Amino acid sequence: MLFYTKIRVPDGRITLVFKNKRLARVIESGDHRIITLTNDIDTITYDLREVFFQHKDAQLLLKQYNEILSPHVVSLQLNDHQVGLIYQENRLFSIASPGSHIAYWKNYEPIRVEVIDITQNAAVEDAVLDRAVRGLSSQQQPGMLEGILYCEVPDEQQGLLMVNGKFERALDPGSYGFWKYNRDIRFFLVDMRVQSIEISGQEILTKDRVSLRLNMTGLYRFTDPKKLQMGLADTNGFLYRELQLSLREAVGTKTLDELLEDKNAIRSAIEASAKVRLQEYGIELINVGVKDLILPGEMKQILNQVVEAQKSAEANSIKRREETQAIRSLHDTAKVMENNPILLRLKELEALERVTERIDSISVYGGLEGVLTELVRLAPGR
Repeated sequence: MLFYTKIRVPDGRITLVFKNKRLARVIESGDHRIITLTNDIDTITYDLREVFFQHKDAQLLLKQYNEILSPHVVSLQLNDHQVGLIYQENRLFSIASPGSHIAYWKNYEPIRVEVIDITQNAAVEDAVLDRAVRGLSSQQQPGMLEGILYCEVPDEQQGLLMVNGKFERALDPGSYGFWKYNRDIRFFLVDMRVQSIEISGQEILTKDRVSLRLNMTGLYRFTDPKKLQMGLADTNGFLYRELQLSLREAVGTKTLDELLEDKNAIRSAIEASAKVRLQEYGIELINVGVKDLILPGEMKQILNQVVEAQKSAEANSIKRREETQAIRSLHDTAKVMENNPILLRLKELEALERVTERIDSISVYGGLEGVLTELVRLAPGR
């Protein structure tokens, strides 16, 4: 007995026909009639817009029924060191990971697969990176970029690439991509601009055992990112400790008077101590300086008393010097008037003028001549 089965395949679809659980044929769009001795017919219809031939036993079917499927399906097996770039109408559509199997439908949309060996070079070519990352489109498959490490290095910064725990290369400003398959890739950014660091609230004893609190600031920049990354696990912690120890050493070797007299001595001592050490790890110390030098309350009071006493002594010294100068000037004036009666008389008249300025009224007896000659007399017997 013969059985007739009608199958309609819509446009843009393709159907696999199984007879008795075995693939019998592949039919494209249109109306079809299948004749069988039994009614055991199964079909699977695929949408060709999905591009890939997806079946749980795809590889087995392609191997077992190659003659039936090869006119409709392209099959490609990648090894463990190959990546497949799948282009659809010259647009990067998907990326196949190493060791994966690629199977896609023929003759519906132009599909091209480019196989890349990533054994030696982890860098993604710019042309691929442009299409995969910079030119993202809605047609690209989700998760396509899972195998690419994309990194951007801004201006005034430098990137460091580590592959399998080893330094690979330094990256100048720009954008880069690297294959993550079969390797451990890590990327770090190092800021090459001038940066500042604050060392605050440091309690330090001077050489003469006076406790001081100091706040210091410093300017630095990184000059060799490779040394920095390979030599230091905690850059900021290392920099802080080096400057802190240098500050303690600089203060601990000087007395309080030396520190108060010349604060720049601290800066010079810190630079001499820390600069060479920091350079070993690719750090340039540009400048350091003490912002605040805070004395304890008792010491501040004592110093204020010392300063007050010094200023008082200076004031007394100036006063005595001025008095001496005034006496010397009077002595010189007297010497001049002693031998010059006319000058002496002018001095008497000047004194008379100052006296009369303070008198509201005056009564004169004996005439004006008596006032002029008797009221003010600087020299006896005149």
